[in-house]
Formats: sequence, C-alpha cells, structure tokens
Amino acid sequence: MSAATDLLLDAYSRVRNSVHRAGEGLTAEDLAVRLDPDANSIGWLLWHLTRVQDDHVADVAGREELWTAEGWDGRFDLPVSGIGYGHSSAEVGAVGGFGPELVLAYHDAVHERTLEFLRGLRDEDLDRVVDESWDPPVTLGVRLVSVVDDCLEHAGQAAFVRGVLERRTGS
Repeated sequence: MSAATDLLLDAYSRVRNSVHRAGEGLTAEDLAVRLDPDANSIGWLLWHLTRVQDDHVADVAGREELWTAEGWDGRFDLPVSGIGYGHSSAEVGAVGGFGPELVLAYHDAVHERTLEFLRGLRDEDLDRVVDESWDPPVTLGVRLVSVVDDCLEHAGQAAFVRGVLERRTGS
C-alpha cells in the first residue's frame, strides 16, 4: 500500500470516529433536534454525510450505492430523495424518525466499503479523471479528499449540536 492510500485510510477512519462520537448514546428525539427552525439536525447531518460518502465513492468505484444495494433506503423509509444537497428546510426536517443505531450502522457499512475500495488503489489511480464537468477536471484523489473534507465538516457540525444539547440538559 502507498503512503497516499495510508493517508486516505486514516482520514476516512477519522470520519468514522467523529460520526460515532457525534451520534452514540443519543435518542431519536436528540437526533431530530434543530437549534433553530432552519438548522440541520444531528440525524440529518449524519445521514447526509454518509449518503455523500456512499454516493461519491460508489460512483468512482463503479459500484451501486449501498443505500439501494443493501436496502438502507427501505430501512430508513424517508419521504425525501437524493443525498441531501439542495434539501429545503422542510426536507431536512423530514429526515428523522430513526435512532442512532440505524444511522451508525449505515455509516459503518459505507465506511467498510470505502476502506475496501481504498485498499485496492495504487498511487497512479489517484490521477485518474473522474469528473470532467469541472475546470480543471476532478481526479480520483481530489474527489476522495473532497468527500473526507465534506464529511468531517458535517461531523463537526453534528458534534457542535450535540454539545449544545448536552449543555441544555446538563448531561
């Protein structure tokens, strides 16, 4: 394995750890709390970042998303579609009704599949163009770093909301 792959494996493992810290031990009600009427909830943030990772890594790996391949879409049974980009406030609010066990299990499944993909990469694979709609075109390496960045940003937001909730309840 290359140094670049080792760095990506470490980065995605940090995402998983951050997701678990943000979600473990909460209730479905905790996951649904919005700090103001238009804010993202912890549940939406964890669901969204996992959907992004599932969607984007599946795309560059040439695989079906676990969301549909393993029936996560049916387990969540949400009244919204997509991965969360462009969701209205009402759509964000509709992502709920599940406990942390479900969203963390989905994240773990996506995480394991991501690691499997990463372990098969060689340094030269990271230079492969995966999206020509951007200028400059996006390479596999850039896409994988972009996903890590997005996921860590949202995991940090979820951790912030959790901290506010804990301060409110004194836990």
